[in-house]
Amino acid sequence: MDLQALQKTLREFAAARHWQPFHTPKNLSTALLVEAAELAEIFQWMTAQQSQAAHLEPLKKAQIADEVADVLLYLLQLADQCAIDIPGAVAGKLVKNAIKHPVPGAVPSRG
Repeated sequence: MDLQALQKTLREFAAARHWQPFHTPKNLSTALLVEAAELAEIFQWMTAQQSQAAHLEPLKKAQIADEVADVLLYLLQLADQCAIDIPGAVAGKLVKNAIKHPVPGAVPSRG
């Protein structure tokens, strides 16, 4: 998946509909939260086991896929508006997470 090409497509989609004034970081982050809540709502009253099997039901899988896509699309637009290099941000965060959460019993390297 080419994230920059997808962000360009989303920019063009919004521009064609004159949505740019509304696509502020504040509004996009709020929309992202709403879509994430809609994703969580699918699983809200399921047991852990039910949630793990939910994608096996075609209709439920389609609902999950739609909400996952909505979350990703808003996240990409938010990153675009804030000039965030997604691959760079992810790589940096993985390093920070590895430092913050080392493998139990692992001996730190002396590099």
